[in-house]
Amino acid sequence: MKGTNLGEFEEMVLLTTAALLSEAYSVAICDEIERVTGRKVKLGVVHSVLNRLEEKGFVNSQLGEATKVRGGRRKRYFEVTHTGRATLQKVKAQRDELWSLIPEFNLKMI
Repeated sequence: MKGTNLGEFEEMVLLTTAALLSEAYSVAICDEIERVTGRKVKLGVVHSVLNRLEEKGFVNSQLGEATKVRGGRRKRYFEVTHTGRATLQKVKAQRDELWSLIPEFNLKMI
């Protein structure tokens, strides 16, 4: 397993993969990130991140069945591994702890 730290976009891709469950493939991941964030996401960047996450042991992938709609090509589906889930939980706990340190008055709208 390579490095275990997550960059911001890696975290977003990993969270989206977890949220999509059995429908987590690159195009669906792009679409969901764009829907939630309003940010345009390049498919090639998501592919690179998914490959990196797989190298780190945070996701596994498998090929789906070939379909006529895709001209006989198969989709590569991703799932979050136990290590990936543990990493997401650790990152969430760290962020929650940091959020809890911010005094309440800083978060109120003026």
